[in-house]
Amino acid sequence: MLSQSIIVLPRTDRYPIQAKAPIQEKRGPDRHRSRRLIEGLPRIMNEPWSKRHKADFKGCKYSLSNSFAEPLSHAELVKYTKDEELLRLYKEHDLTYVPNGGSMDLRQDIARVMYDSKLSAENILVFSGGQVAIQTASLAFASGCHSIAFTPGYQSTVESPGWALHNEGITKIERRPENDWQIDTKLLRAAIRENTKYMIINEPHNPGGIVMPKELQQDVIEICRENGIAILCDEVYRLLEHNPSETRIPAMANAYERGISCVTMSKPWGGCGISIGWLACSDSSMIQKLVDVQYFGTACCSRASEIQGRMVLAASDAILEDRRNIILKNKALLQDFIENKYPEWFRWRRPNAGAIAFLEFKGPLTSEQLGDCLREASISIKPTYCFVDDITSALESYFRVGFGEAKFHLALEALDKFVQANESAWRDSNPK
Repeated sequence: MLSQSIIVLPRTDRYPIQAKAPIQEKRGPDRHRSRRLIEGLPRIMNEPWSKRHKADFKGCKYSLSNSFAEPLSHAELVKYTKDEELLRLYKEHDLTYVPNGGSMDLRQDIARVMYDSKLSAENILVFSGGQVAIQTASLAFASGCHSIAFTPGYQSTVESPGWALHNEGITKIERRPENDWQIDTKLLRAAIRENTKYMIINEPHNPGGIVMPKELQQDVIEICRENGIAILCDEVYRLLEHNPSETRIPAMANAYERGISCVTMSKPWGGCGISIGWLACSDSSMIQKLVDVQYFGTACCSRASEIQGRMVLAASDAILEDRRNIILKNKALLQDFIENKYPEWFRWRRPNAGAIAFLEFKGPLTSEQLGDCLREASISIKPTYCFVDDITSALESYFRVGFGEAKFHLALEALDKFVQANESAWRDSNPK
């Protein structure tokens, strides 16, 4: 049944902000379905899904949670930079405000490097990272309409349309492992209403680590074009395809006239601390709407970050090649771990993009319970509760691992020892 994979949320445009609103809890037999609402905020704002994870796994020696490529150091970035003028700019830049939405030189570089000059600087809007960019887009385009999002996913890509005032609700469509975490176009068509005008997707997909085929991208775009729906595509893992010549798809800003691409320096290049992200769109009226909303948020970033961003873009190919090599080496280790050493306990849809994978634990524990045990061994993972608000039985055994860092092998070795120490007890346990 199509309805089994679609979760329809109620309208949220009539919920006023109350200074002392009580914290409410959804009650039911399934403890995973408990969800709290933050006191003092409208009911459209839920607690961060990763809030508990950050508290529970704080201080773990081995991290399988991180989702970025190997982080850059500034010294490494300087070595990559062959342009002496960029190095001079960084050493001598002043500390005045940069223009709202980014300086012209950075926006020109983004248009040239990322969009093959099919877009211009006027089509780029720079932010202090990707998170605020996603929020800005939803505030601009989800107000006064019904939106569509997909789950499991990064919380902002799933819930941000509900943060817009006067929104007409969100329909969440499940992406399922048996469909390789791909978007089901039948479910998409079934979710569209007359007032559906905004959709947010994540390609390559987080936490699945899989990018949609180009044919599917075209089908999704055509469905949205027929219905006048704007698409925000969170593309933070784009450029980290494991085999770019076979699997890379066009940026949404290039592929669709009402498409918006969201990108950040943190994931593909490992430039987490640069804190530069952007939105790209070919429609000038949509860009202007984003500019108007951005004005009341974090309108500009630091000049130092902008110049570092330009340095990254100037050396983009070399940095990406290095980061991809690390990812592919680690993926081979993880593939051997899952498919050869421990197929009794783990299963996955083999990822083809990014530095993440969504694993299924086949033993007698949910991913939350497994995470509790791993925490005692000082190993951090991202359980299902970091990617959904309501955990179903179909997803309760899944957890995300990141394999983008050079030190990944140490965390995998720790996980290997953990499995060896516990698999006998798992075999003796009753099935879930």
